[in-house]
Amino acid sequence: MTFPKNFIWGTATSSYQIEGAAHAGGRGASVWDLFCATPGKVHANHNGDVACDHYHRYPSDVEMMAWLGLKAYRFSVAWPRVMPGGTGAVSRDGLAFYDRLVDRLLEAGIEPWATLFHWDLPLELHHRGGWLNPDSPHWFEAYAAQIVDLLSDRVTHWMTINEPQIFVGLGYGSGIHAPGHQLPFSEQLLVAHRALLAHGRAVTVIRGRAKKPPTIGWAPVGKVCYPVTNTPADIAAARAASMAVTKKDCWNNTWFADPVCLGHYPEDALELFGTDVPAIAPGDMELISQPLDFYGVNIYSGEPVASDGARGYKPVERAPGFPQTAMGWPVSPESLYWGPKFIHERYKLPVVITENGMASHDAVSLDGKVHDPTRVDFLARYLTALHQAIVDGVDVRGYFQWSLMDNFEWAEGYRQRFGIVHVDYTTQKRTPKDSAHWYRDIIATNGEALTMSSKKDAATRASAMGG
Repeated sequence: MTFPKNFIWGTATSSYQIEGAAHAGGRGASVWDLFCATPGKVHANHNGDVACDHYHRYPSDVEMMAWLGLKAYRFSVAWPRVMPGGTGAVSRDGLAFYDRLVDRLLEAGIEPWATLFHWDLPLELHHRGGWLNPDSPHWFEAYAAQIVDLLSDRVTHWMTINEPQIFVGLGYGSGIHAPGHQLPFSEQLLVAHRALLAHGRAVTVIRGRAKKPPTIGWAPVGKVCYPVTNTPADIAAARAASMAVTKKDCWNNTWFADPVCLGHYPEDALELFGTDVPAIAPGDMELISQPLDFYGVNIYSGEPVASDGARGYKPVERAPGFPQTAMGWPVSPESLYWGPKFIHERYKLPVVITENGMASHDAVSLDGKVHDPTRVDFLARYLTALHQAIVDGVDVRGYFQWSLMDNFEWAEGYRQRFGIVHVDYTTQKRTPKDSAHWYRDIIATNGEALTMSSKKDAATRASAMGG
């Protein structure tokens, strides 16, 4: 089960979730600081003030990454850390942090993959209208220029924005994420359009200013529907369902990806959204659809569908007691086969899995170790499905496990643990979980250890059954 030569094995994190140091180095406040300070918005009123204290502990965290054998590390830059007011003056201390982090990664033989925006909008910009302000794409462009000028002599892999579906839909629609707005759908679409314009401007900046040839992508979430059988009819149904827009919300692929990759909004959504669609100025689509080098996608789960017998599709109920993660998300490794396949077919770009993983209820055991067999099983199943997609011709270039370590999980606070490294938030002690040791072997063997893992699991089951 060996993966392609030069396959990229990594882990991912984001700035607000791990850095802490909320008031260090001249950092400005973000929308998440304000949201966390609002009682009842985040579980147990948790916040990211300290988080994993990565800002101060990054040298030992990079040593841990090197022990894992990571080929790459995906991190995000905190906009308010480097530009406290969102525009204008920059924080030299903030810039220096990322300067040092990148140097330390490269010294450890780990390729830095930088994400420009992972939801922590500067609070000052929020007070000026945030993404509803028509100047917001220009704000993002100026911010991107600062980061590119600082890091592009060493960083060659770039992502513009992370999961626009989520920060728009949950931040400006349902209000369960920062900044906590519940806007009319027309204004949600306006926020989305401005974010896409910001993406296009950032791509232009990276292409025009990078000191080394850049490789550019983005990291939307992937809505995946998978077929309940491998019949042509069910596969066609799953493909159609994955790329359809059927509700007035942001949980879809194509409203965001078609403009970026194809230069236009999808027809089914335009018809459904009607007068809620924002005005599209001349040149908008040309700007949004700046060429990308890869399609990054975050995939955690999927939904089973079948053909309805009339060239359409219908949802299929899961069996009672189906496996779920601690987030309540269905365990569906099929999503890491069909998701990359359908995306690659539609957009003709190499695919990188920029996030995949699971939340589990992990704790340090009496032996001082953290045993998380459910996560090991989860990752083995998903990676096996991804390998099969590659065997079947899908151009997948890399995989970033979410997450390197337990961290602040947005509105869930610290009760959800996604990391392969356990973090004691009181002492900040890091303890690699069993899954970290397992993933280390996967990386070292370029996936071949998956085969050994599968054989070991089969032998264990056989022994338990008296075989």
